[in-house]
Amino acid sequence: MTLRVRNTLSGETEEFVPEDPDEVRLYYCGLTTSDPPHLGHARSWVHVDVMSRWLRHLGYDVQHVENFTDVNEKIVARVGRDGDDENDVAEHYIAEILDSMRALNLERTEVRPRVSEHVPEIIDLVETLVETGHAYESNGSVYFDVTTFEEYGKLSNQDLAHIEEQGDPDERSEKRNPADFALWKAGGVDTDAIERHRGHDHPGTPAHPEGQTWESPWGEGRPGWHIECSAMSMAHLGETLDIHVGGRDLVFPHHENEIAQSEAATGQPFANYWLHCALFEMDEEKMSSSLGNFVTVRDAVAEYGADALRLFMVSGTYNSRQTYSEDAIDEAVERWERLSRAYDDAVAALDSVDAHTKVVDDDLRAATEAARADFEAAMNDDFNTREALSALSDLASALNVHLAERDAYDYRGLREGVEAFETYGGDVLGFSFGGESGGDVTLAEDLVELVLDLREEARDAGEYERADRLRDELEALDVTVEDTDSGPTYRL
Repeated sequence: MTLRVRNTLSGETEEFVPEDPDEVRLYYCGLTTSDPPHLGHARSWVHVDVMSRWLRHLGYDVQHVENFTDVNEKIVARVGRDGDDENDVAEHYIAEILDSMRALNLERTEVRPRVSEHVPEIIDLVETLVETGHAYESNGSVYFDVTTFEEYGKLSNQDLAHIEEQGDPDERSEKRNPADFALWKAGGVDTDAIERHRGHDHPGTPAHPEGQTWESPWGEGRPGWHIECSAMSMAHLGETLDIHVGGRDLVFPHHENEIAQSEAATGQPFANYWLHCALFEMDEEKMSSSLGNFVTVRDAVAEYGADALRLFMVSGTYNSRQTYSEDAIDEAVERWERLSRAYDDAVAALDSVDAHTKVVDDDLRAATEAARADFEAAMNDDFNTREALSALSDLASALNVHLAERDAYDYRGLREGVEAFETYGGDVLGFSFGGESGGDVTLAEDLVELVLDLREEARDAGEYERADRLRDELEALDVTVEDTDSGPTYRL
């Protein structure tokens, strides 16, 4: 069965045909590095991770790129609280994002471009748009002229005549048309913009309140938001992407503007398939850092484990709305335990003396084949993880029935069932069958840090033998400890 996807650009479910029959160029709009990652971010991460895994399962070489937006007024608003400058704040949150990705068992992307590293590419792209008459300079800023791109509005299905003004109010006098949007902004971040994003817990005015600026043909300034993704994605994936994924709340203006500026510059389609993740809600509102209604990935993994969280996320499709609640998470924990137990029991039976070559259970073998077919059909139907998970649950039930009803087991039937679990549940859905989940890793790190604190207390008290013994015991558990000027560090 051929993969079919729901393409926002056409509004239709279409057969997926990449530009290169052997390769898929996949881009996902990454996070602005100004706040801790929460479960709303995790839901999109997990679904895009599963998309990438399934495409690889189908035999494609997947070039999966996800960016970090490390140049943004929200980041500048955190200066003085979470770091000494914009870069310092961004790296503080990038480190937390990477820890969360690792804890959730996400596969590594091909590259993780940062805006701050791609300013030359951004300037080159803006220059091209100015030279071709699609953009204009005004008071040191550069704006995209939406009237020069005839297909503007084709993604969001909006009529240009009815599109409201884009950008900050202070841009009104600088723009030719209300719907024009900034490609390059003169100077640093406006103080009022910083104040809008600064929390009540901020200690005061930072030393460098306006953020970093770069020299350009139009003077010192900063890149606009939309141009960043166009420049980064094309730098690493070329002028035309196969799949562009992002949140549904980004369809307009972000993705609409990406299309306009990219296609105006290159004359080529920017992305052939646009897939949009639906909202993840909490308390009947979108889970959001700005609203304060969120659960961080770190806390959720520590409490529930990565596998239960991944199961919760994939129990709904990427483009259907999902609501966070304690009951829903608890149900996911129970479902994960049933799946994990079925796998463990099947593996134990397969590797036992009770598994025989000549024992045949036609029902088990048929159920395994049916689960395989159902799983593949579901994933080829616009990455329908909900139905794919149901197929995996059916396989677990068939394995449980086989083990409960027989004293002698079908070796081949069990092997095929276990391999299906590992291929579809492990390789595609990203579960850690028979292994440790992210929650266990987080707990181990907490325990190591507790032992290191005890070791430091012993050293401060002059109890050096006890301190050395604690270090030796950690190293016996494959925890490498290194003493530095700023304190001990460790590696698991």
